[in-house]
Amino acid sequence: MGVPMVGCDCQVCRSTNPRDKRLRTSAFIKTDGVQILIDTSIDYRQQMLTHGVNNLDAVIYTHHHVDHILGMDDLRSFNFIHRRPIPLYGTRETLRHIQRVFKYAFSSEPNVSGVPQLTLHEIDKHPFTIKNVEIIPIPLWHGKLPVLGYRIGDFAYCTDVSKIPAASYKLLKGVKILVLDALRYKPHPTHFCVEQAVAEAEKIKAEQTYFTHISHRILHEECEAKLPPGIHLAYDGLKFEL
Repeated sequence: MGVPMVGCDCQVCRSTNPRDKRLRTSAFIKTDGVQILIDTSIDYRQQMLTHGVNNLDAVIYTHHHVDHILGMDDLRSFNFIHRRPIPLYGTRETLRHIQRVFKYAFSSEPNVSGVPQLTLHEIDKHPFTIKNVEIIPIPLWHGKLPVLGYRIGDFAYCTDVSKIPAASYKLLKGVKILVLDALRYKPHPTHFCVEQAVAEAEKIKAEQTYFTHISHRILHEECEAKLPPGIHLAYDGLKFEL
């Protein structure tokens, strides 16, 4: 729901630390001249404007939950500017839900208003490429929902996960930077809690691990001070160079 959360006056929601201000989870990757977005969060427009993103080659989706897809309509600005559709990549289930939620964007009926111009690309557990960039899907479990993380080179992004299948650890071997779900301190049925995320990070052994998808139950400075070496809390605007 983002932090501060609407209607809440807890310590974290009242915090003046910029790292306790959390928009919905998303990531932007630029590699070999290719610009890829992971998920169009509800806060997509604000995120893209804040970081000066002026072009996009593709969007890859982890899953179809609303906090990860509802910013999609604003992709149409790139259609207007660059005069081309935006490719979307996701599992069959994810793309099916996107077509349902944004039915107007995929309708064959004439529409006098501008709608997003998109091309859909179904993916599964097999690696795929966007232009010259190889992307390796990482199967994960988000409660009972199968979702995908992604590995691009030495970077891996695994949000909204409560269980990592045994086979997926091999796909994460040797990563230098891992972004991993850690919702709160208390266990949750569909997300890793901090204790679980620490255990997974120590098992995967990335050079650096950053926790994401953080709720208003975690005060950044307090939690960061207690994490083991090489494990950190992510924050809005965090950048990596590999």
